[in-house]
Amino acid sequence: MTLLDKLHAEIAGHGGWLPFDRFMALALYEPGLGYYAGGRRKFGLLPSEGSDFVTAPEMSPLFGRTLARPLAQALAESGCHEVMEFGAGSGALAAQLMTAFDELGVGPLRYRIVELSAELRERQRERLARWAGRVDWLDALPEQIEAVVIGNEVLDAMPVQLIAFDGQAWRERGVVSRGEGFAFEDRDSTLRPPVETGFVPGTVTEIHRQAEAFIHTLARRLKRGAAFFIDYGFPEAEYYHPQRHGGTLMCHQGHLADADPLVAVGDKDITAHINFTGIALAGQEAGLLVLGYTSQSNFLLNCGIADLLAGASLAERAMAHRLLAEHEMGELFKVIGFAPLNAGFDAVGFQRGDRSHRL
Repeated sequence: MTLLDKLHAEIAGHGGWLPFDRFMALALYEPGLGYYAGGRRKFGLLPSEGSDFVTAPEMSPLFGRTLARPLAQALAESGCHEVMEFGAGSGALAAQLMTAFDELGVGPLRYRIVELSAELRERQRERLARWAGRVDWLDALPEQIEAVVIGNEVLDAMPVQLIAFDGQAWRERGVVSRGEGFAFEDRDSTLRPPVETGFVPGTVTEIHRQAEAFIHTLARRLKRGAAFFIDYGFPEAEYYHPQRHGGTLMCHQGHLADADPLVAVGDKDITAHINFTGIALAGQEAGLLVLGYTSQSNFLLNCGIADLLAGASLAERAMAHRLLAEHEMGELFKVIGFAPLNAGFDAVGFQRGDRSHRL
């Protein structure tokens, strides 16, 4: 069975209409068929390499070397000896962090990766063979976690629900079969955006129940440690601003972006920006303390990337500049940190430029 066959069968099994979050989950994660289950390369700097998009660790090793500092602080503050990464991609960040931890003398340390994709797990094992005795893999969230958690661009790949405003009411957008392909169809729904701000007819936006449920579950299981998530997104007021009437859903293939998830299904990534207010509230409601929230640029500068840049080559500086530049990743990408209630600390990454008050 192909992925398209699976999707058409799923639509038929749901009475001819499939909620978009289910469609997105199958398109990305269906074992043996979905985008992240396929063997093609996804992460890299150039389309000529056969990759679809670049993440910060592929862009510059200074990303991981800088992140090692706040993670080392969190390990020391919490008394933990384990780092847990969600969705480790190519393994680039894990390799950078382990190298930096060794240089910083952080240890003994265990590094655990929660990875749904068997294909990516194998790639990660190859890249991290040097630390074979200290790295292991999980395919599900442990019941109890005593670790410092890191997730880079993991929340944006979690399936979202789509809702559309027709001028009178919000309706949920789902997917129907149309010949051999697919089309959108809206149905009556009780789903609403978390704020009402004068939306214009034709507005389409996203609801992030799965990402928020993930944070809620993590909060209940994090007994000791901290958690940091890095992703592109906005506070709620910006996310659901009336001028953002087309939503944030995007697809990536060959380093090109488009907004149509119903074509080339399984051959491209599907993402949505993050509503960081919803993420913060999900953590707080389940007993976590928000350590801080700021831009990626502020976070990396607070953590000492300028010191690392001083000793870098011109080429390394040019690539690292993209991590900090406002028109690149520096401002669009944000960092949010959590710790268990009554176990907070003054996290170095948020010491200047904390924007928690904007959430």
